[in-house]
Amino acid sequence: MSSDAVIRVIDLAKHYQIYSAPRDRLKQFLLPRARRVLGFRERHYFQDFAALESVSFEIVRGETFGIVGRNGAGKSTLLQILCGTLSPTAGTVEVNGRVAALLELGSGFNPEFTGRENVYMNARVLGLSQEEIEARLDAIIAFADIGYFFDQPVKTYSSGMSLRLAFAVIAHVDADILVIDEALAVGDAYFIQKCMRFLRRFMEHGTLLFVSHDTGSVLNLCSRALLLEKGRVACLDTPKIVVQRYLSALVEDHQGTAPVDRPAPEGREREATSADEFRDMRQDLLNNSPFRNDIEVFRFNEQSTAFGTRLASIVDVRLLDDHSRPLEWIVGGEHVKLRIECAASAEISSPIVGFQLLDRLGQALFGDNTYLSHREHVPHVEAGGRIEALFEFQLPLLPPGDYSFCVAIAEGTQASHVQHHWMHDALIVRVHSNSVVQGLVGIPMTNIELRAA
Repeated sequence: MSSDAVIRVIDLAKHYQIYSAPRDRLKQFLLPRARRVLGFRERHYFQDFAALESVSFEIVRGETFGIVGRNGAGKSTLLQILCGTLSPTAGTVEVNGRVAALLELGSGFNPEFTGRENVYMNARVLGLSQEEIEARLDAIIAFADIGYFFDQPVKTYSSGMSLRLAFAVIAHVDADILVIDEALAVGDAYFIQKCMRFLRRFMEHGTLLFVSHDTGSVLNLCSRALLLEKGRVACLDTPKIVVQRYLSALVEDHQGTAPVDRPAPEGREREATSADEFRDMRQDLLNNSPFRNDIEVFRFNEQSTAFGTRLASIVDVRLLDDHSRPLEWIVGGEHVKLRIECAASAEISSPIVGFQLLDRLGQALFGDNTYLSHREHVPHVEAGGRIEALFEFQLPLLPPGDYSFCVAIAEGTQASHVQHHWMHDALIVRVHSNSVVQGLVGIPMTNIELRAA
C-alpha cells in the first residue's frame, strides 16, 4: 500500500437482509433465539444480499479517481461508506483528510430549514467553526446565486437550486477530498461551467472522487478508474481500459455475445450513386429528418463571469448567417459567422480577439484568435473606439447538450499579452437533436461506401 494514499479500502463488504414479507422480520427477531434456547439448529428468515463484496483499492493524494458501473452495481453504497454515513459489514476503510461530498441532491439538507440555516449546519458538520462560516458566507451566497431563495425553506427549492446551494458549501470548506456523484447532471449550463472551473482548479492540489455514467467525463477528468459490477471490482485500470470494459459489458448485457444470424440480401445490387448525389441526398435527409442536428442559440450574456483589466470590454457576441443576420437556430454543418464586438476605454495598440467553444464539462472543442491572421496589419484603436472581430467557419455536428462560447480580448502578442476582458459562457447554444455523431464533435461525411469484396 502506498504511504501517500488518502483513501485505502481493504476487503470491503456490505450486506443487507432482504425479507419477502413484513412478518419475516418478526420471525427473524424472535425465532432464532428461541431455537437456540431449545437446542434446535438456527434458521434465517431472510435472503442475504451483498451490495459490496471484497472491494479493495486505494486513491493517492492529488489523484482524480473515477468510479463507473451500471445502476445497482454498488456505487452509491461505496460512496456512503467512504463518507462515513454508512457502516460496512466487513473490511476496513481509511480516509486521511477532510471529505466534502455531493451525493444525492438534497442529502444532508433539512427541508424545513432555510438555505442560510442549512449552510451553517452543513459547514459545521464539515469541520468549519462559526467564525470561519461567517467569514465565507458572502462567498457562498455569491457562488450559489439563488437570490431571494437563500432565506427560504429548502423544501421550496428546485433540484437546480439545491445543487447550487450544496456545491457552494463544499466549494468553500477547504476539503482535501471531494466526492461528486452524478449531481452535476441537473444543473443549468452557466452553473455547470462555474462548477467545472472550480473542479479543475481543485484538481491542481486536491483529491477528487468522481462517479458518473458519463464515460466522456471519466475519460477527460480522471487519471484512474474503477468498474463495479454486482458489488465487486471488475476492473481497476486507466480510464480508457475501464470505459472500454464498461461499454463492452453494457452491449453484451443488451444483445449477448453470440453472433447474430442475418438473412442473405435479396434482389440485384443497387447501382452506385455519385458523390455529388450522395451529398445532396444526405443534406436533404439531415434537413428533413427529426434527427437533424438542431441547435438553439441564446442571447449574449453580458453578466457572465469575467475577468481582465477592462481597458477594453466585450459588448456583444452573436452568431450570424451568410447574410450577416443574427441566428436563433442553426443546423449542424451549417456555415456561420461569429461576431465579437468590443469597446475600448483606453488606447489599444495591438488587440487580439479570440474564442473557444466549450462543452458542458468545460472542455475546449475548438477555437481561434485574430493574432496570426492580422499580426502584420494590427488595427490601432483609440480610447472610445470600437473593435469588431469576425470568425467564419462550418459548425460541426454536436451531440445533444449545452455548449458555451468563451470569448476574450487581449493586447500584445500570442506569447506575451494582457487580458483586458475574458468572458466565460458569453453565448450559450443548446443542441436539441443530432444525426449520427461519434466523439465530441461530428464531421459531415461527404461519402460513405460499403462494398463486398
